[in-house]
Amino acid sequence: MKSPAPWFLYIIRCADNSLYTGITIDLDRRFAEHQAQGKKCAKYLRGKAPLELVFTTPAGANKSEASKLERQIKRRSKQTKERLIQGTTTLATLGLLE
Repeated sequence: MKSPAPWFLYIIRCADNSLYTGITIDLDRRFAEHQAQGKKCAKYLRGKAPLELVFTTPAGANKSEASKLERQIKRRSKQTKERLIQGTTTLATLGLLE
């Protein structure tokens, strides 16, 4: 039996320098959907192009684990997210990895 695809957490930087956090099992497809600005684009990102994928990390083996991590990251300050993007902090140092 084929193992399920791993989930990824990603952060996108918008043209206005705001950050959007999401999860997916296919980063290339999901980022392309956001860039296309069509129906499958997150409403938050519409009209905020150009978009830049600035951070990705494995987020768990299933959607539940990935959603939990996504919620935890979304609760963090923009400053903390910027430190993740820059690599000056990690999910482990933030206490987000079990």
